[in-house]
Amino acid sequence: MVWQTRIVWLVALLAAGWVAMTMSHEVGHLIGGFAGGATLVDCDLAPWRLPYSLHSPDPYPLLTLWAGPVLGVVVPLAVALLLRRPWMWFIADFCVLANGSYLALSWISGDRFLDTPRLLAAGAHPLSIITFCLVTIGMGYIRFRNDCVALLSESTSEQSNAELSRTRSE
Repeated sequence: MVWQTRIVWLVALLAAGWVAMTMSHEVGHLIGGFAGGATLVDCDLAPWRLPYSLHSPDPYPLLTLWAGPVLGVVVPLAVALLLRRPWMWFIADFCVLANGSYLALSWISGDRFLDTPRLLAAGAHPLSIITFCLVTIGMGYIRFRNDCVALLSESTSEQSNAELSRTRSE
């Protein structure tokens, strides 16, 4: 595969990863809110800006808030396990890394409208957030980096697919 084609694939997969991450994360909040009996007040799922959902009243805010990052990781991984395609693993690994990074960065920013400050305000233990971030960023970085190396390497498409498949079995 020529380098221009690899770059096009990279950009396309990053865009698909962003949409998959924002949708699975935000739909996770919607599912968590629905499951906990929260009333949805406002919602915007447009992936070209930061999607959000607002629930009030929310009898179980921890359920609503944790459902976003948890389903934002679990759903793409489940789809990747089901499809077993290198491009889907790329997207799923991006989602794992992005969800952990989002919680870590929203903690650092302290913006009261982002998930981590809201989790802390709702009573989440800081160690639960730290653990989620360490696991998802650690695992996500290693796997996503391997996906990028395999995609951008000089090898043919078949060799890249074999490399990606091999990284799944390690």
